[in-house]
Amino acid sequence: MVSSSSSSSSKTMKKKPTALIDTASWYCSVTLLALILIGSIRANSVSDEPVRGSQLRNRPCDEIYVVGEGETLHSISDKCGDPFIVERNPHIHDPDDVFPGLVIKIIASTDRKL
Repeated sequence: MVSSSSSSSSKTMKKKPTALIDTASWYCSVTLLALILIGSIRANSVSDEPVRGSQLRNRPCDEIYVVGEGETLHSISDKCGDPFIVERNPHIHDPDDVFPGLVIKIIASTDRKL
């Protein structure tokens, strides 16, 4: 009989750590699910749509500007209020050789045209 009581007490001891591990695992799963849901809500609030058409003309002039299709240095200068684009961008050797995707530095003035 001694062996049966010791085996039942060892089963009880094994159940307690397993229950503790199961509970901790459950809480970790719920926490991870909550973080994923919060992240997806935050990600959905930001628009990842590409800029197209007339939106291209209305986009803001950041310090780093990527030339869009149909834009010239003159149109960018008028839109952003920076008449010194060529001087600030030594990698532009020919002002007429501007192509979509070209990255330029812009320092917009405060009285920018919209």
